[in-house]
Amino acid sequence: MFRGVNNLTLDAKGRLAVPARYRERLAETCDGKLVVTIDRGYYLLIYPLPTWEEIEAKLVHLPSLQPQVRELQRLLVGHATEISMDSHGRVLLPAELREFAKLERDVVLLGLMNKFELWDKSAWDARRELSLATDHAAAAGLPEELARLAL
Repeated sequence: MFRGVNNLTLDAKGRLAVPARYRERLAETCDGKLVVTIDRGYYLLIYPLPTWEEIEAKLVHLPSLQPQVRELQRLLVGHATEISMDSHGRVLLPAELREFAKLERDVVLLGLMNKFELWDKSAWDARRELSLATDHAAAAGLPEELARLAL
């Protein structure tokens, strides 16, 4: 499981140094092989390769004649790129994906259980503030699974 907020910096080549606390687990579970793709929220999703393969197995069985399914497949699978940690624990993020997420230098890596989200720092700060400011009345529309969740 991955968890936590990490303020990081991309180097001039677009490489991200994976925090040490994740490296060993990634080396054990996927030999440092990851898949990075885009999300509609203009950030990147990063999955250990075995987790991504499970997602692809689910996506391939969806009815591809449905426009929403095709759109999801185009976005997720069409932009998916395999990346690997180097001997220094860094991953090279493809330029096209960095441009999509507007990743310049300062970024935020969120550990979210079985995956990571990678945000431009300014975009993450704005999104977090928006989430914190959301009216509690909006909670009335929560899905049942979330409404029952006791934290």
